[in-house]
Amino acid sequence: MDAGFTPEQDRIRRALRELLDRRCGSRELRAAVDSPEGHDPALWAALAGRLGLPGLALPEAYGGVGCSATELALAAEETGRALAPSPLLATAVLAAPLVLALGTGAQRAALLPRIADGSLTAALAAPPACLALTGANDGDWAGGGRSGGVQARRTADGWRLYGEVEHVLDGHSARILLVAAHTGGFTRSRTDLFLVPGDAAGLVRVRRTALDATRPLAAVQFRETGAELLGEEGADVPGALAGVGDTAAAVLACEAVGAAGRALELTVTHVRAREQFGRPIGSFQAVKHRLADVYVQVRAARSAAHYAAWATAHAERVGGLALAEALTALRAAAGEAIQLHGGIGFTWEHDAHLYFKRAAGDELLFGPAHRLRARAADTARLFEAPEVTV
Repeated sequence: MDAGFTPEQDRIRRALRELLDRRCGSRELRAAVDSPEGHDPALWAALAGRLGLPGLALPEAYGGVGCSATELALAAEETGRALAPSPLLATAVLAAPLVLALGTGAQRAALLPRIADGSLTAALAAPPACLALTGANDGDWAGGGRSGGVQARRTADGWRLYGEVEHVLDGHSARILLVAAHTGGFTRSRTDLFLVPGDAAGLVRVRRTALDATRPLAAVQFRETGAELLGEEGADVPGALAGVGDTAAAVLACEAVGAAGRALELTVTHVRAREQFGRPIGSFQAVKHRLADVYVQVRAARSAAHYAAWATAHAERVGGLALAEALTALRAAAGEAIQLHGGIGFTWEHDAHLYFKRAAGDELLFGPAHRLRARAADTARLFEAPEVTV
């Protein structure tokens, strides 16, 4: 792989950083997460209209930019640096690729252009286990035909869904939901994806209090809710979800290293200015060593994240391992930021806790790191005993 950025990738990252520096400072961030939407609609409109971010990895035939998921992942490094709350992850990283991969021609034509221009936000209503980041997704993660999860049954006037999903990213505000549900009962159970409009009858959505307020979560209930099957019956939904999961992991890894790098920058700036015993605390060897360790972690995680971003366009699945390294680096950088900022680092008024919550929240949703590593090892068959022939 070529480790350098292309001119187009550089332009995307530079333009995105300039916009976020102007529109997503600490005050704007806190106001956005406290709003009913959980994000700033004006900022989302700017990201979509001026930069085409939600359509970055969509084909030009559907109004997208025509780039690959690599560019989307690299752009996420800038959104992670600012902890920008937006529907980008739920809409462009999780939902749009599933519509593109599984949807009928009519469904793609109806949904993808509106996703690309930012007018339609979407959410994936399914447990995080469906992404196959910490284990296989061929089990009973959505109910398995038994009680629990979301079940679907065919009626005379179409499909009906019933059940509940917790921890749906942007589920409270998305204008359309992609719902993973089991059909066929216990004996012939299979997983299908369904489209449910945000204003459908029988749909109940409640925003939950989340550890990381920059990633709003919702509980979504389906009470005999009408739904449209995405694509055709018998599609390989678990396989599509696993593919999307690896791309999402690469995007999340880039987000995490962007946040880790920013947390480290804030800490270095502080220790250079804060004085103790008549000298900056950054001049003490113990502080230098601690920050040097974090710097090495962040650099290594960034290399892994960039490789995972490149690999999304080359049929290699390494996103989970890169995400594990990135989350570990972010937790280390945010933890040192809180401690080395001293008393102010523990206050709600300072931004250090926001970075720590992003690290902890992402591990709760998509990890933890040790299970991401274990899944990567199992997939690569690292610990299988070699076959012995006699």
